[in-house]
Amino acid sequence: MRMTNKIMQNNSLYNINNNKLLQDKLSTQMSTQKKITRPSDDPVIAIRALRLRTSVSELTQFYEKNAPDAESWLEVTGKALVTVTDVLTDMSREANKADNKEKGVEDLQIIVEQLKSLKDEFYSTGNVDYAGRYVFTGYRTNTTMSFTEEVEEQDEGYPSYEITEQVKIDAFDTINYTDLGKLEGLNENNYTDAAYNGIEEQQITNADIHRLRLSYDDLKSKGNVEIQIMSADGKSVAQTITPTEISSSANPDPYRTIQQANEANPQAETVVFIPETGEVLFSDAAYSKLENTIAGINGTDTEIRATYTKDSWKKGDLRPEHYFACKGTTKDEGGNPKTVNYNQEYLDGAKAKQVIEYDVGYNQKIQVNTTADEVFTHDLDRDIDDLERAMEDLVEINNTRTDLDKILNEYAEKGLGEGDTEYDKVKKQYDAADKAYSYIRENIHNLFGRTITNTQNYLDDTNVAITDNGTRSQRLSLISNRLMDQKTTFQTLQSDNEDADIAEVAIQLTSTELTYEAALMATGKIMQTSLMNYI
Repeated sequence: MRMTNKIMQNNSLYNINNNKLLQDKLSTQMSTQKKITRPSDDPVIAIRALRLRTSVSELTQFYEKNAPDAESWLEVTGKALVTVTDVLTDMSREANKADNKEKGVEDLQIIVEQLKSLKDEFYSTGNVDYAGRYVFTGYRTNTTMSFTEEVEEQDEGYPSYEITEQVKIDAFDTINYTDLGKLEGLNENNYTDAAYNGIEEQQITNADIHRLRLSYDDLKSKGNVEIQIMSADGKSVAQTITPTEISSSANPDPYRTIQQANEANPQAETVVFIPETGEVLFSDAAYSKLENTIAGINGTDTEIRATYTKDSWKKGDLRPEHYFACKGTTKDEGGNPKTVNYNQEYLDGAKAKQVIEYDVGYNQKIQVNTTADEVFTHDLDRDIDDLERAMEDLVEINNTRTDLDKILNEYAEKGLGEGDTEYDKVKKQYDAADKAYSYIRENIHNLFGRTITNTQNYLDDTNVAITDNGTRSQRLSLISNRLMDQKTTFQTLQSDNEDADIAEVAIQLTSTELTYEAALMATGKIMQTSLMNYI
């Protein structure tokens, strides 16, 4: 092969250019600290880099965003549940104080007021939020658990809810009722009126009455309530009970109506609805028939539905859409009624827990929320309602008894005693009032005892929720630790795949520069010599 100077020159220039390209590549690696700048530099490294970057990006999302967000949600929930525990503990402690029968009526009133304040704190805790999302309201994170001041901004009668409670026979309980007879309204100013003649101790009676205590009081009058006993499949109605509505201010009152029905006609199947208190009262015969009906369908598992309307709300009332199948009607901005159906699937037996989950790993999810029905039940509010009404009865009869005792002492100072007509009349009134006081005092003592038991049950439910929340937090902590290790591992792999070894690149770059300079010197000598030098 004939080698000419021109060929040698071209080859030298070509090699110098390649050396320059290598020098540029190494210089770029030094400045970027990466092995490649474009996929064509090394397709294998490029493909592996895409996969590793995707993995690191996902782990960063899990570890730096999802996991901390879930942890914060769980922390807010945990602190709220601890507050609930403290409130319930204080309520139990206050109720225990009333266990002492030596406590006076004034002392019991103070205890009831303390319980009311603690109850308000209990439910207000349920409105705690995390980053503007309410933590106890399931999927409805933009809705408070209980009504706040906003309910006062609605027109009278709004919002209105048609509520369907789904319960079983164990939701029924008994309420103790003392029939005061002619004693009602008696005081030191009217004890001589003819209306209070003939009062006898035997007229004061006491009995337990079967009732279904609905979750709300102050219900819509004339809206009535309908009790449905469902068939075994839970889809059709086996029997419907329509109670008679009687106001608590009626004469005779609803409790006396049931008591008189039990005494005068034990076979009477009387059912009464009290809109003010949200109670459905059953006579003994009516309740016995209900038990027999349920026993013939599906036993104690038979579903009972109570449907009613409530359109009067106050701050602190629990929103029914978090608990029941209901239809809520409000007014839109234009002043037109707007109706929304909530939880209609409950009526088909498809009640599902509204679980909020966070993706915290590959195919790993963790529940972060505790729903309102796990902790904040209506029963606590209704327990305090029972105590308030019983306390009102106790104060009333205690005032009557105190007035009569004062009158008897005045008579005694005047020298009147047994055998005197006026004295004997007041003495009979006092004996009747004292008997009624004993009944009502015993009832309120039992209610305080029931409050202690129920509060302990609510406390147990709260402790279960705290345990579940703590278990989720512990699991999240383990997952976060694993995510941190995985992220470190993948970042190391990514660095090994993409990052250039600076020391090695520096050595190669120095070697390339020396090679380049030597090539320039050799090429310069070649370029100086040509065929003309020998002619």
